[in-house]
Amino acid sequence: MATLDELRRQIDALDGQLVRLLNERAAVAVEIGKLKMSSGAGVYAPDRETEVLSRVARLSTGPLTRESLHAIYRELMSASFALERPPRVGYLGPRGSFTHEAALGKFGASVEYESLSQIAAVFEEMSRGHVDYGVVPVENSTSGAVLDTLDAFLKHGTKICCEMYRAIHHNLMASCRQEDIEVVYSKPEAFMQCQRWLAETGLAAKVSPAPSTSRAAEMAASQRNAAAIGSKLAAKLYGLSVLAENIEDNPNNATRFFVLGRDETRPTGHDRTSLMFVTAHKAGALVEVLLVFQKAGINLTMLTSRPSPKAEVEYNFFVDIDGHAADANVKKALDDARTHCHTLHVLGSYPKSTAVLAA
Repeated sequence: MATLDELRRQIDALDGQLVRLLNERAAVAVEIGKLKMSSGAGVYAPDRETEVLSRVARLSTGPLTRESLHAIYRELMSASFALERPPRVGYLGPRGSFTHEAALGKFGASVEYESLSQIAAVFEEMSRGHVDYGVVPVENSTSGAVLDTLDAFLKHGTKICCEMYRAIHHNLMASCRQEDIEVVYSKPEAFMQCQRWLAETGLAAKVSPAPSTSRAAEMAASQRNAAAIGSKLAAKLYGLSVLAENIEDNPNNATRFFVLGRDETRPTGHDRTSLMFVTAHKAGALVEVLLVFQKAGINLTMLTSRPSPKAEVEYNFFVDIDGHAADANVKKALDDARTHCHTLHVLGSYPKSTAVLAA
């Protein structure tokens, strides 16, 4: 059996090989970055990311788990982005929000981040070219669609280039004892996801809305006998003690996030497409649109509506379908669906997320 010193020497030798190979990989990434810049392409390619992560998972024979390999390679890609041209990523902040965690999980620690106070601001900064990518929540498994995000799509022509699902675990945090709490701050969606626990503890009568969970933590940190509901990262960043963990009513609580970008994402063979449309003003118009996809054998995975800001009696429908807009069957179905719509916009086609990332 090898001694501790012998095993450590093996580790040292392997580290030497790793550093050499990592630098070789980085040098190739720099060359790729030059080609992207010359063609005007963005540094982040979701289709290529999906391809790389799937490939390394297939190559692995253990003992590293798929999740561990993905985490390592996400940071490798993040470091490569920084060498190519560090992208600027806007997200619903402040620091410590669940969207901040999702952005870190997607882009790693080596890119530049911009915290924005509202979901609409993420879209606005994308439209102005102040950020390269945006990360926004779109729906939660408990509270449903994030209406601010859907409404922002009505005003901005931003594209979706990626989706991800992330487990959401809520925590009660404060700098006082739980029995001394006079007010609890958080987003309305967070209160909805924790309403049973809030009722059982008597804190439901003390809730007060905040723009985000991390802003709630900021507010709680600055006030006596105030608490917040949010992530452990927020508690750490704002110096609060976690008084109760995992207080969400649904232990499988998860949020779907969109990454907003400017470039089209290439088909991967396992994609999803998001649409926004307004139907013709006649009875059964929505059914006619949906029947187009049924006849084409295309599965719908989400359907919701929002009132149009332009007309009192007009509704915008948001639909997710399986497949990529470039797929022949999807392309034909979209053309057919347009004949039943006043307007139909493809918000983006992107690789379908296959797993819920741990918090």
